Amino acid sequence: MKTSKGMRIQIGIFGRRNAGKSSFLNGLVGQPVSIVSPTPGTTTDPVEKAMELLPIGPVLFIDTAGIDDLGALGEQRISRTLKAIERTDLAVIIAEAGKWGEFEKRLLRGFRDEKIPVIAVFNKADLARPEGELTARLEGEGIAWMEAEAHRGVGIDRFKRLLIESLPAELLAARPIAGDLIRPGETVVLVVPIDLEAPRGRLILPQVQTIRDLLDHDGACLVVKEGGLAGALENLKTPPALVVTDSQAFPAVARTVPGEIPLTSFSILYARLKGDLATLAEGALAIDRIQPGDRVLIAEACTHHPIGDDIGRCQIPRLLERRLGYPVETRVVASHDFPADLADYRLVIHCGSCMFNRKEVLTRILRCRRAGIPITNYGIALAYCGGIFRRALAPFPEVNKIIGDGSD
Repeated sequence: MKTSKGMRIQIGIFGRRNAGKSSFLNGLVGQPVSIVSPTPGTTTDPVEKAMELLPIGPVLFIDTAGIDDLGALGEQRISRTLKAIERTDLAVIIAEAGKWGEFEKRLLRGFRDEKIPVIAVFNKADLARPEGELTARLEGEGIAWMEAEAHRGVGIDRFKRLLIESLPAELLAARPIAGDLIRPGETVVLVVPIDLEAPRGRLILPQVQTIRDLLDHDGACLVVKEGGLAGALENLKTPPALVVTDSQAFPAVARTVPGEIPLTSFSILYARLKGDLATLAEGALAIDRIQPGDRVLIAEACTHHPIGDDIGRCQIPRLLERRLGYPVETRVVASHDFPADLADYRLVIHCGSCMFNRKEVLTRILRCRRAGIPITNYGIALAYCGGIFRRALAPFPEVNKIIGDGSD
């Protein structure tokens, strides 16, 4: 199975129309991924290309529309380009040599504000050279730069070397999902309900990735459905080091698993993997502050056809109403369609984000923080509403203060 998009380092390519962004991407990946044309505005929606880039590993290149696009349609393209920034781990600004102006400066300021590392590529170096004053200023700001002739593939190898040098070490290090919660040789029981939305013949992505992570940390996995949990625990000679369940099965699993055995959910593991667990845990405390008439935003990372008792559209609103004693107005958004203005909402409840990279989740958390809107995630919210908030977060010492102050 290929590495999922959410586990890849995402490299965004930005610049004006006809600066050579698409030619540069094609040169990087060695194939015509993006259409190249002298006509301005050829690239409309962001074009993505996943590849293995040695020695970095799995990456995702994102070719975006020109930041100087025109007209009403151009404004929509620019909006999509700006959306791509939210998930960009490293930004590449492609500029024609000699044409570094307000568009490039604005991009650079935005990346610096978001603490995104940047590489400046002065393309079409056969036609012009960047000014020495400009390159000196970039170097003074710690911005790597280089010259290229994308249409001839000149500079591609140099870019790959700069990329390796510019990526922060934390992006290159693999973050554990659950392997750091156990010692080698210990057993983890994974409770995996098979419902209508589970893909036929497959487990869902968080379950597969958690199994692989535990194996990478020399742990043993026992995978059961919720009905087989009690028997599985009885058959083990030694109690498991951890039980991980789908959040929807929390109540039944919590009743079955003895209190001395650590218990959490896949969604909570992903809150830690992809975001900021302490902030998301604290956000759950806001559930009891929701008043009649307040709105809650339900945000999903992927688009899917809701089937049956959908967790975001049915289960969470129902649990909120049961907890609070009155119905709560909710709105569901999917994929990258996160609203620019959060002022209308009292709380954001996000999915586990298995399809997002960490950068996009952290960007959304930061936007909520700036707007003064608490944010939590599915698993944490379900644990809170189900009365097992403390227990589900107990395996994570970084939230001890929060769960001590919270109320189940």
